[in-house]
Amino acid sequence: MRSLECRLGPVIARNTVECGVLKQGGVGTDYLMSTIAQAASRADQLEISLPKGLVIAGLVAALYGPLLTQMVVQWWQDPDYSHGFVVPLFVGCVVYQRRHELRQVPLEPGNLGFPVMLGAIVLFLAGTLGAELFVSRSSLLFLFAGMILFFAGWKMLCAVAFPLVFLVLMIPLPALIYNQVTFPLQLLASRLASNSLELFGVPVLREGNVLVLPNYSLEVVEACSGIRSLMSLIALAVAYGYFVEQRLWARITLVVLMVPIAVGSNALRVVGAGIVTYFWGPQYAEGFFHFFQGWLIFVSAVACMIFVHWTLAHLAQSSREASA
Repeated sequence: MRSLECRLGPVIARNTVECGVLKQGGVGTDYLMSTIAQAASRADQLEISLPKGLVIAGLVAALYGPLLTQMVVQWWQDPDYSHGFVVPLFVGCVVYQRRHELRQVPLEPGNLGFPVMLGAIVLFLAGTLGAELFVSRSSLLFLFAGMILFFAGWKMLCAVAFPLVFLVLMIPLPALIYNQVTFPLQLLASRLASNSLELFGVPVLREGNVLVLPNYSLEVVEACSGIRSLMSLIALAVAYGYFVEQRLWARITLVVLMVPIAVGSNALRVVGAGIVTYFWGPQYAEGFFHFFQGWLIFVSAVACMIFVHWTLAHLAQSSREASA
């Protein structure tokens, strides 16, 4: 470091005098040398050089590359997880927004990160051998946590805990859990839709997740169960709460309320399809109308989320004013 200062000192002093911006040995030179010293000290604390970093990144890419490629393909092909493309972008945005704060976090590398990384590799191998993609994909997050803990310490891990945990939302659910959640949501959406259709004077007979109308039978499939919008709305609610709400209880409330909002909005979608099918025919409930109705319902669900947040903020303000 001292040899670096000796090499840079005369060059900086000469350039600053020639440009007329700084004087020899002025404040600007001292600040620049201090910045270089801090950067070198932080690099020494990380105990990782550029070649080592490239080797580690290459090993992680070689190990998880095929698995991540399959996950991206699933994002593209499965509309239930199309929000997966946005999750890493949001995490990058959060980290970039907090970059100055993260630079102030003291680096305290810890050996405890090594067993965490080793456990992540074990999870990866277990998930691969057991053909359980969720376990294999989730092991990457544990590997990231172990690497942060090993090279930067607990304080840095705590500082990036939120974006790291948020990455869970980009991983598709295991098929076992997905099926266990989807079918009850289908039944609930079909029950709500049948009751609502009767209020509009539409005769309907419900058989499980099938709504039998006089001129057609509507099946509440997985896409209409609410699971698709539920996953996207939960991710959106977490991101929305992070940016616009500071109170933890309000953030949790927003996320929890996304479940009834998603189920109710999809039940309304089925009601709309049933009304159009009964009065105008099934051909009018398909194609563009079905696509447009899906977007309209999703926008309505987002509007409900914003309204819920406004209500929570209004109630909290009224409570403070009453107690004051």
